[in-house]
Amino acid sequence: MAAGRSDQQTGGVSRRGFLTAAAGAAALAGLGWTPAQAIPFGDVRATLPAPPAFPDGIALAQQGYENWAQEIRFDQVWTCTPRDARDVVRLANWAHANGYRLRPRGTMHGWSPLTLEAGQNVDRVLLVDTMARLNAVLVDPAGAAEGRATVTAGAGATVETILTELQAHGLGWANAPAIGGLTIAGVLAIDAHGATLPADGESALPGASFGSLSNLVTAMTAVVWDDVAGRYELREFSRADAAIRPLLTHLGRSFVTSVTLQAGPNYRLRCESVTDIPWRELFAPAGAPGRTFESYVARSGRVEAIWFPFTETPWLKVWTPTPVKPPQSREVTGPYNYWYSDNIPQAVTDPLGLITRGIGSATPLFGQAQFATIASGLAATGTADLWGWSKDVLFYLRATTLRMNAGGGVVITRRSNIARVINEFTGWHHRRQHELQAAGRFPINGPFEVRLCGLDDQGEVTVESAGPPTISALRPRPDHPEWDTAIWMNVVGVPGTPGQAAYFREMELFMRENYSGDYATFRPEWAKGWAFTDRAGHSDGPSIETVIPGTYRAGVPAGDDWDTARAAYNANDPHRIFSNDFLDRLLP
Repeated sequence: MAAGRSDQQTGGVSRRGFLTAAAGAAALAGLGWTPAQAIPFGDVRATLPAPPAFPDGIALAQQGYENWAQEIRFDQVWTCTPRDARDVVRLANWAHANGYRLRPRGTMHGWSPLTLEAGQNVDRVLLVDTMARLNAVLVDPAGAAEGRATVTAGAGATVETILTELQAHGLGWANAPAIGGLTIAGVLAIDAHGATLPADGESALPGASFGSLSNLVTAMTAVVWDDVAGRYELREFSRADAAIRPLLTHLGRSFVTSVTLQAGPNYRLRCESVTDIPWRELFAPAGAPGRTFESYVARSGRVEAIWFPFTETPWLKVWTPTPVKPPQSREVTGPYNYWYSDNIPQAVTDPLGLITRGIGSATPLFGQAQFATIASGLAATGTADLWGWSKDVLFYLRATTLRMNAGGGVVITRRSNIARVINEFTGWHHRRQHELQAAGRFPINGPFEVRLCGLDDQGEVTVESAGPPTISALRPRPDHPEWDTAIWMNVVGVPGTPGQAAYFREMELFMRENYSGDYATFRPEWAKGWAFTDRAGHSDGPSIETVIPGTYRAGVPAGDDWDTARAAYNANDPHRIFSNDFLDRLLP
């Protein structure tokens, strides 16, 4: 069905009907809503220039902004609260007429400067709060057995809210991030993913995908420029429309107001935590005996390891589809069951305090204390073996967890290379940490984390599809059809640690050089840290302007690559109101 039809149907739910329902819910909330701890428009305490001729009926206030790592911080930014998608269109046309830029704001859980850039001038920037009003969720369970069920959600609906609604209808997703408090538009902008790879011989349930959440999209609505009308308008895109592909992962260069995603039958998962495997055994080369990461992937597919610095045994989590509760498992009926990982004890805060005061030698104690907290918490609370609905064991991180910086990315390769990839990196990382320790330097004080998922396989899309998201990190490479696995590897650390950015740069260069050729390719994880210099992330000019765009030209047809996506963003938004200075450099 052609995009642009105002009566487009998605899974039996009218797109117009969804937008109308969302608008009705917003109207009930009233027009005078003001965010907490905000300075309303017109208040004498306002410090920024007043936006001229601001549209009536849209709440406006000055509010602070702070990203996840707390390295992009603003005390006050003009922040508005549209009541519905039509208000976003009004805002877009107002911004175009008055020389402003609009940046969608969700939970601010990110590292990249895709919303705001540290130190930028925000006098003519308007944040658009998507969570307060653009958050309706409607499930259409029809055709669930064949994978035809859908959920339509406003941009600001959280992943947890969506999956809670799906679960109430017996539906779910195979893949989800570890934290549920993220907006759906936010996770789609950066092709968020989970730790879901099929076990040996396993096939996806109808409606499920082992790739990014972007691969679940069947339709979406975005604000785009209409050349004929000479204004911004809402446009609906179906998955069969090639124009949707750049929007499926757009890095904040577009404004999506609602999205429809496929869903499949919900299922039960068992999550086992193991903390007694030496890292050399767990991360052993391919074919090694013992309790290896490779062996757990073969058995269950869904595997994640968190290895704290200067410790010997990682925290391994293994999720296995298990229809019937094992006798030894503990049944859970809600997510976030590792509460002790979000409530930091004194044994952790004491060395953390030393680190933040510049005493890097406390790093080994800090790593050991973090691991001890997890290991003792698992034992004390009976959470080492959990069983429940997929959502309730996949979500395990809250916004209260320790704030860390992150470097790393994703290696795309064949499944048989999993052990080799992880062994090479962990060997490098261990060696460099100990070399730096011998020199009295401790740039990394957080864990190494590895998780896996599949690529954006079009065979898992249940509607007609024009192809995978154009610049998703999980886009398959046609020149390497054997590459079927994504290995996400990150190292994290306390923001502000001396030498941290330089370590991340060295690590990024190692990964890009090592995982190359016919073996693999390396891509950034859009939400986290990349393009490092010795001083900061997202700062290396050659990476931003040449290397990373080249990654999305390699192995794909000309006319269907990075440049195609960039051209689409510029056509949809020729006045660049949905951009910032950083995106102007990355996607000029």
